[in-house]
Amino acid sequence: MNVEAKYRMASLYVGDLHVDVTEDLLFKKFSTVGPVLSIRICRDLATRRSLGYAYVNFLQLADAQKALDTMNFDLIEGKAIRLMWSQRDAHLRKSGIGNVFIKNLDKAIDNRALHEHFSAFGKILSAKVMSDDQGSKGFAFVHFQSQGAADRAIEEMNGLLLGGCRVFVGRFKSRKEREAELRLKASEFTNVYIKNFGDDVDDERLREVFSQYGKTLSVKVMTDAEGKSKGFGFVSFDTHEEAKKAVEDMNGKDINGQPVFVCRAQKKVERQAELKQIFEQLRKARLHGCQGLKLYIKNLDDTIDDEKLRKEFSPFGCISRVKVMREEGHSKGFGVVCFSSPEEAMKALTHMNGRIVGSKALNIALAQRH
Repeated sequence: MNVEAKYRMASLYVGDLHVDVTEDLLFKKFSTVGPVLSIRICRDLATRRSLGYAYVNFLQLADAQKALDTMNFDLIEGKAIRLMWSQRDAHLRKSGIGNVFIKNLDKAIDNRALHEHFSAFGKILSAKVMSDDQGSKGFAFVHFQSQGAADRAIEEMNGLLLGGCRVFVGRFKSRKEREAELRLKASEFTNVYIKNFGDDVDDERLREVFSQYGKTLSVKVMTDAEGKSKGFGFVSFDTHEEAKKAVEDMNGKDINGQPVFVCRAQKKVERQAELKQIFEQLRKARLHGCQGLKLYIKNLDDTIDDEKLRKEFSPFGCISRVKVMREEGHSKGFGVVCFSSPEEAMKALTHMNGRIVGSKALNIALAQRH
């Protein structure tokens, strides 16, 4: 083993540091267990403010192990530090091997308590309760040295009471895996969301309209405290094919003289994932120096031409291009609107998606960069 590899093995990650902790303070603490080669607190390049974590390199592997065993969760400047072996290989960190996800966690459980609850199943590389300024967010991650330990933790801890909460414990899933699952759910939806039908439509009227597409398992018009319709509701179908047909046929159609917007119903986590994807596209647009962004507008009323489309979207920013696609002089029902900045496009998408223009509810998505 070469010297560099030996030092890398004797390196600890120190997390959850108070912003006022210095290298000198860490050196004094960790040198009590053995010779320390170097300490680096990671800092913001512009402000030099601590990012809340550091790396400590020991001369001897045994000293690093002793620090990990005896100093984890010690208080420095009033905050409990979190120690783990330094793992610089991003692929190994993100592989998911040995990683466990915990949710519905009692807010009183901190990193130390989390570590204690799960250490019986095998050697833990890291245990982290996710938190913000208000404290625990109610979910956490535990990374075991082996997948076998992770499997035992999932089998024995899932559904148990910790503190006052019954926890969910499952395999960690990468962002790509979670997004793939959401896309699969989206492609197999059975629940439909309907809005803009006014306050004269009740459950029975909505059932009457949508039962032509198949067996409805549930129909619900949302109401306020006085029982008055809020103008939107949900229909759950027996099969995906029935739900898909209802969306295709009813979006933009009239119910009691009102053109309605109909689409698949999304859970909160699906909406958040979709918004996250949009923001990621905006981030990439800025990264590549893109000055604007293109919106793809579907379900256009036949009466909407370039000027009318521009008029509808101009309140949201500077438009560089508007085009309603036509064939032999007739609208094909879709078009594009190009804004001068990604932020303007995002604002337009947020405000205009589902809005009735002419007699139809617009369906808007981000298109490729122009």
